[in-house]
Amino acid sequence: MQDNLRIHMDEFLPLRDVVFNTLRQAILTGDLKPGERLMEIHLANKLGVSRTPIREAIRKLELEGLVIMIPRRGAEVAQITEKSLKDVLEVRRALDALCAELACDRISEEEMSGLKEACAAFERATATKDARIIAEADVAIHDIIVRAANNDRLIVLVNNLSEQMYRYRFEYIKDESQHRRLVEEHRAIYESIIKKDKEAASKAARIHIDNQEISIMKQIRREQSAERLYEKSGKR
Repeated sequence: MQDNLRIHMDEFLPLRDVVFNTLRQAILTGDLKPGERLMEIHLANKLGVSRTPIREAIRKLELEGLVIMIPRRGAEVAQITEKSLKDVLEVRRALDALCAELACDRISEEEMSGLKEACAAFERATATKDARIIAEADVAIHDIIVRAANNDRLIVLVNNLSEQMYRYRFEYIKDESQHRRLVEEHRAIYESIIKKDKEAASKAARIHIDNQEISIMKQIRREQSAERLYEKSGKR
């Protein structure tokens, strides 16, 4: 909902980057819904800026695949489609499995301790029922595992997918029925790395992504079914 938009100024960033970060975060967390139109004048008034940084931000968001341009309609928040979901998770599944395997050999004692605390922090976060807090705690776990892999090229690849991944992960985390499963999956990954069991760590990481895909796919299909029913009712 565009009414929820608030610009967060940063004295170290140009205005165009502040606007871009504000809109991107709103899309990733669902404040700007899939299919919602991004009208330059409305957004400029809402954020208290001119149309120029809005236009520049929309252009960058289009390049990231978060916004699409529709002829005679303008910019819209990109839908979360089955194809886009599969494309992102297919790559992330392989990368996360590799990170978990490498972490078995390379994780430091400090990182091991940090991972244990991050898992506990995630479980505490689920009690808040706040999707943003839970998502941040989830990201913290995965960031530690990625760093523990100690492969700079791999870190770059994972970071390149992180924004798109966050959007899908946030949709998953909003489903409170999945929180207990997430806690258990994180624990399985952690325990596998502690035991330096590469096969188990890789498998646990893949299962973690598989379950996200199954859950979000169900959400997408439910939404598509609801849209079709709405369209049919409107034609009667």
